[in-house]
Amino acid sequence: MTKTAQDLSPAAIAPEGQRPSATWKHYLELTKPRLSFMSVITSMIGYLAAVPYSYVDWSRTFFVVLGTGFCAAGVAALNQWMESDLDALMKRTADRPIPAGIVQPGSAFVMGWALCIAGLMTLFKMVNGLSAFLALATVVAYLAIYTPAKKWSRWNTEIGAISGALPPMIGWAAAGRSNSALGWCLFAILYTWQMPHFFALAWTYRKDYAAAGMKMISVEDPSGRKCARRAFIWTVLLVAATAMPTLLGYCSWYYFTGAVLLGLWFLQSAIVFLNPAKRETEARRLFFISISYLPLILGILVADRFYFKL
Repeated sequence: MTKTAQDLSPAAIAPEGQRPSATWKHYLELTKPRLSFMSVITSMIGYLAAVPYSYVDWSRTFFVVLGTGFCAAGVAALNQWMESDLDALMKRTADRPIPAGIVQPGSAFVMGWALCIAGLMTLFKMVNGLSAFLALATVVAYLAIYTPAKKWSRWNTEIGAISGALPPMIGWAAAGRSNSALGWCLFAILYTWQMPHFFALAWTYRKDYAAAGMKMISVEDPSGRKCARRAFIWTVLLVAATAMPTLLGYCSWYYFTGAVLLGLWFLQSAIVFLNPAKRETEARRLFFISISYLPLILGILVADRFYFKL
């Protein structure tokens, strides 16, 4: 008899009386704090990049952060609710609160939507309508398009990156400006950054994705050539995207110099990732470099806008 996801989950293995009770830590885990924090930071960066330092409305900044944070946390909880069966099939996710039987799916569903609604209402009431609309677009793109796409399209990473690149646009809209060229530059930076970041992750956890039946390029191409090639191409495009704020006159050449140096650091790892003999170890290095790279490049951009261009 073929075992289902529920049969393989820790919840099915552990006796009823030995399963831990849900605590606030388990509900916090549903919100994927680190991933949600990234959305919060990038939305704040979008806002701060759009206004001169002397005109920063810190109360508005707070509500941008709060509203985006609620939406990001809610989406994460709903994503885990939608993918609990798949999570139970993968070693790295089998101990998450829902597949582990600690948090009931219904509780995660209610919590997720409550957070999303709270976030949208916060942005609409305390910030502006455009920021709330973009937050809603992020929620819809992630839950209705990206999450299902993992099961039917190997292009799911490119599809999902749209929702991941919208948070800085939320911040830009919160500043009361139209989504001009700098706003789209921020979108392009976030979009292209996600590609090498997630392709490195996809290669590292390809066996897990294969076990869950996900249509990842790292599963469909066991050699890793396509995965590494795409990571390299998108890293080149990322370097180009980070140069655009200066070329369009929004940032100084100080920012440009920092962006080039950081880009070369990132690109060096992407080049090594192309080498089959080093692909396994370099995938993790590329992933961790990407995590360090993003706050550095965005921090330099905001600092440059404050001190040289605004």
